[in-house]
Amino acid sequence: MTEPIDPNALLGGLRASIDNIDAALIFMLAERFRCTKAVGALKAEHGMPASDPSREERQIARLRSLAEQADLDPEFAEKWFNFVVGEVIRHHTAAAQGTA
Repeated sequence: MTEPIDPNALLGGLRASIDNIDAALIFMLAERFRCTKAVGALKAEHGMPASDPSREERQIARLRSLAEQADLDPEFAEKWFNFVVGEVIRHHTAAAQGTA
């Protein structure tokens, strides 16, 4: 005879997984921003614009495709990307103005 499933134990395990994933996402975002900070410094040093609309368009298409492959809503992936890029551009603009 099989034992009944303890929903509280199952919930605890799922939440622990979510917590681990959240931690990994934070560290990955921190690494991403370290890279984009270097990009911003390079752009500022060479008088390059803070944004690159053609690259952003390519990235959106790539991320939407990846989201579909991962069974994630492509609209959500695009919203996430646009939010992150907005922050990156804000940092690049501040670096170009010497306020970063």
